[in-house]
Amino acid sequence: MSGIRTIVPEKARGLRKLFLRWARGQYGGVVPGVFQVLAVDMATAAPAGALYRHLHLRKSSPLGRLEREMLATVVNGKVGGAP
Repeated sequence: MSGIRTIVPEKARGLRKLFLRWARGQYGGVVPGVFQVLAVDMATAAPAGALYRHLHLRKSSPLGRLEREMLATVVNGKVGGAP
């Protein structure tokens, strides 16, 4: 197996389906690539999601816009260009 495993939102079931539905509601109707990666292991999804929100979404983020864009580019590439 190569690459990073992801969960396709339309094929998710159970707890993953609820998680991805929540993510879609939080992010304007799309499921960010990082959440598709996190949904593979639900035990890490909540703490990693909190870290993502802390680093990327708060106004006083220690990451600059360019750094956030670089991270987003890598994640999107790993999940096949998903938003």
